[in-house]
Amino acid sequence: MLLTPRSLSKVLQLTLAVIKPDAVAHPLMLEALHQRILDDNFVIVRCKDLVWKRQDSERFYAEHSGRFFYQRLVEFMSSGPMRAYILAREDAIRHWRELMGPTKVFRARYTSPASLRAQFGLTDTRNTTHGSDSVESAQREISFFFPDFSMEEWLEKEEPSFRSGQIHYDHQRLIHTL
Repeated sequence: MLLTPRSLSKVLQLTLAVIKPDAVAHPLMLEALHQRILDDNFVIVRCKDLVWKRQDSERFYAEHSGRFFYQRLVEFMSSGPMRAYILAREDAIRHWRELMGPTKVFRARYTSPASLRAQFGLTDTRNTTHGSDSVESAQREISFFFPDFSMEEWLEKEEPSFRSGQIHYDHQRLIHTL
């Protein structure tokens, strides 16, 4: 779908999307996931590949400390490279969560077979993707992964141009630019 002023009439919402180490380890899977993001009409505002130290993973998932899956999740998320995105779209948080599908891969395969987790997920921990679940978590998570990015500045200075469709996709940098 072509991004036109009519299709982008409301203010774009930002969300964090992460491709987890299980998917990044497989270049064809990573490429397929990236393409699904584009095919689902997300605007890629920022994209970066990174590797977490254990401490990074512990800080990011601190709210889950003490839960049965915490250690497994911390170890997994610091086990190899991942890719983080800032995605924009009308109602981006909801759309990204729908595209990901349920957290539990088994459930995703039965209730949302076209979702990313149903198609690419292995287990509930190795479920391919992460996404913010609210506006507040999106703000917190984006600043964790992209500390130099200012949501307020982007919304004020760049969002109107992005929304009006005055953008193109940069294949080298894997992002949309003005």
